[in-house]
Amino acid sequence: MSDLSWLTEEFERHRPQLRAVAYRMLGSVTEADDALQDAWIRVNRTGSNDINNVGGWLTTIVGRVCIDMLRSRQARHESLIGTWLPEPVVTVDDGLGPEQATLLADSVGMALLVVLESLDPAERVAFVLHDMFAVPYDEIAPIVGRSSAAARQLASRARRRVQGTATVPDADLPKQRRVVDAFLAAARAGDFDELIKVLDPEVVFRVDSGPGKQLAPALLTGAVDVAHQAAAAGPRFATLCEPCLVNGAAGIIARTAHGVIAVVGMTVINGKIAEIDLMLDPARLPGVVIDEPGL
Repeated sequence: MSDLSWLTEEFERHRPQLRAVAYRMLGSVTEADDALQDAWIRVNRTGSNDINNVGGWLTTIVGRVCIDMLRSRQARHESLIGTWLPEPVVTVDDGLGPEQATLLADSVGMALLVVLESLDPAERVAFVLHDMFAVPYDEIAPIVGRSSAAARQLASRARRRVQGTATVPDADLPKQRRVVDAFLAAARAGDFDELIKVLDPEVVFRVDSGPGKQLAPALLTGAVDVAHQAAAAGPRFATLCEPCLVNGAAGIIARTAHGVIAVVGMTVINGKIAEIDLMLDPARLPGVVIDEPGL
């Protein structure tokens, strides 16, 4: 087998894992696929001489591509008005079979992706590679351009940020669904009191409308303000909504005859909705991935 054929075979064999790494680093399926394409170009240029751990070598290359993309994106987002949310992975839920029930444990939730988005690119790469994929610090160090000890500190700092934020939804997926269904019913009815019942008092509501006109407030906090917004917009908007899984957790998708117009990620903690992440950006919604639980 030629060197190129072997590289191609190994890259394709590791592609699902590499794509999962890139998605967690970038929070975007579109950008994750771009990262893999760029990584493949680098693999071709580098060749495969003296490689003992192919998976680790490929992960390192993808990590370097991702940190470059994160740094570039960070510079672009400094001038962004409003909220930028990760791209969700949606599973349209036609029944909770065993595979869907286990999806929650295998997915990275929207709440965690939002927290990762607040990290410095080097912190994010160190945390994702070490805590999610068990990459040793001495392999992370050259990716972030630091020593092994500094890479450990980056991951530790990121870990404290993640642990200091409620990012883990209730494990009971049917319970999540009941809470989200109750929210949707109350929103359709414009029922403020019923909305208050399902919202955590400190609920956070984020909206990504894209760079154009803000279709809703970019950020609301507290059950009262969020309930007022949902009660006002719900009777019109919620009629287009249906339940789904968003990154493995109960959520909502809104569709018209022309396609998806919104995805709503919900984080249900202790039986209350603690976070709502509403993606409305028309430029990014066509890239929303549906039914790809491997991410």
